[in-house]
Amino acid sequence: MLINGERKKTIDVTDRGFQYGDGLFETIEVCNGQAVFLDRHLDRLQAGCDRLHIPFPNREVLCFEAATLIQQSSFQQSASEYLNQAVLKIIVTRGSGGRGYSPPDLIQPTRVLSLHPFPDYPSAYQEQGIIARFCDTRLGLNRTLAGIKHLNRLEQIMARSEWCDPAIEEGIMLDSNDHVIEGTRTNLFYVKNNSLYTASLAKSGIEGIMRSIIISLASEHEWRVIEHTFSKDDLMSADEIFVSNSIIGIWPVRQIAGNYFPVGIKTRQIQAWLAQFKHRTLSASGHSSVPLIAGVPIGD
Repeated sequence: MLINGERKKTIDVTDRGFQYGDGLFETIEVCNGQAVFLDRHLDRLQAGCDRLHIPFPNREVLCFEAATLIQQSSFQQSASEYLNQAVLKIIVTRGSGGRGYSPPDLIQPTRVLSLHPFPDYPSAYQEQGIIARFCDTRLGLNRTLAGIKHLNRLEQIMARSEWCDPAIEEGIMLDSNDHVIEGTRTNLFYVKNNSLYTASLAKSGIEGIMRSIIISLASEHEWRVIEHTFSKDDLMSADEIFVSNSIIGIWPVRQIAGNYFPVGIKTRQIQAWLAQFKHRTLSASGHSSVPLIAGVPIGD
């Protein structure tokens, strides 16, 4: 773990990320020594910092520190092999600012980068789909915070605490107007009459990196993509349903509330396009004896 570039595990208790959740975070897949879609994650992080008026840390510094963590972990595993798969988390807070909501005049952001084991998800989740449920906890409406991945995630925590059945892998969340928005940790898509639908995130929800990639891939292949508000009934009449995020990729949803859905052709096609796009992205970054960021060996 690196905190402001220093290897340590403690943070100032006056930090506003701890005090108020005043900050943002990114959760990034690491594959074969590379942070997958790192540029996209940093773009979203910067957009979130702009929205919250938090000075964005130097991008090159974040890239260097990410590569340093990955490289060091790789060499701890083996002197000649990359770290195969892991999760990189980047947190940026407004820094320390004393008691009270008013931000300090001089903002000195805190950046925290940490590396974690990759979740051991069964391959069946991608191949055969998952079981999901509807959550009772509702997402609030807030245009100012909608879309960004800020640190205040109590709604998702409360929603996830609603079940302990290991057979259920995700919970579907609605907003306070009973519109379906997303999963507790995923974005949600459904297919109906050969069109691809997903929730409008103008008032709540997180604009996931994988969500934006899926929309782009579908549009490039001339699929009709519709972002709109929709109800439980709309979702339950879907032909296919799937969820996505940067760690799981795409998981088909085969059952919600006792209703069964096929793992359909459209879902399989998007999974294939995503796998190809990821492969091209990693290949474009290249390979060397140390991890790369944007194709440049760190440490040269």
